[in-house]
Amino acid sequence: MSINELEARIAKMQEWETLAAEAAAEANAIKDSIKTEMQERNVEELAAGKYIIRWTSVISNRFDSSAFKKVHGELYKAFCKAVESRRFSISE
Repeated sequence: MSINELEARIAKMQEWETLAAEAAAEANAIKDSIKTEMQERNVEELAAGKYIIRWTSVISNRFDSSAFKKVHGELYKAFCKAVESRRFSISE
């Protein structure tokens, strides 16, 4: 693939990423308006034609690794392992 072809692909990719970000922002705005309506009605579940909308509270327990590391630093190090990954980036 030539440099010109790569450059054209990058430009096309950036166009699609911009379009996807705009679509995601619009979807989030619509979602927020539905949540606002549910708050105003003071409901966690709402029927809308063929749809049932649920906006419920969920409690989950997460391990606080920062606090554990402060209290049990050596034990934390003993159970840490290096993980390799690849990062894709493009800059101008």
